[in-house]
Amino acid sequence: MTLQGKASRLTIYLTESDQWHHKPLYAEIVHRAHAAGLSGAAVFRGIEGFGASHSIHTLRLLSLTENLPLSIVIIDRYEAIQAFLPQLDELELEGLVTLDEVEVVRHVGRRP
Repeated sequence: MTLQGKASRLTIYLTESDQWHHKPLYAEIVHRAHAAGLSGAAVFRGIEGFGASHSIHTLRLLSLTENLPLSIVIIDRYEAIQAFLPQLDELELEGLVTLDEVEVVRHVGRRP
């Protein structure tokens, strides 16, 4: 499916220590997005940040943390994103979820 024109960007902010049934939560979200047939998903790892808990998570040399901030970005048609949102409710994730309108200029997959 080629996506072009108006679309929605779903961004989910969490940390890499967030789990779902002893697996990384970010992986569960990406696998569910794939199973739902969404256009694509990407996970981005931050080097420093804080959220609602106001705890700073950092990748500084002296820090031994493995709890860095992550964001998952999913872009698809508005209706497809809306249909996917109840799956996030099932995961009872703690963090921030945003939805905004974007304009898809180009969406071309690789040929097999």
